[in-house]
Amino acid sequence: MRSYSIKRGHKPDLNALIKKYFGAEGDVENGMEFVAEGIGKIHIKKEKNSILIETEPMPGDAGGVEIIKKWNDFLFEATGRTAKERKKLMEKEMTGK
Repeated sequence: MRSYSIKRGHKPDLNALIKKYFGAEGDVENGMEFVAEGIGKIHIKKEKNSILIETEPMPGDAGGVEIIKKWNDFLFEATGRTAKERKKLMEKEMTGK
């Protein structure tokens, strides 16, 4: 499971974003699961100021460039951070600095 911190002051409507990008409905506060084309099964939950996401690829589900762009656009709107900023934070957490 991967944790994405939400940028300070950024207050996204995660349920609306999930519906916009993936057409799924539920309550992110309680955790929800849905299947996204090209990605597979997604379990997502909001905890405090972070979004916890676990993905499980489906057999034969081949993602393309447009799927990656869609995923990055979703994460940008959800966290307020670009892919570069998210990568930098992840590296910082892994090295403990």
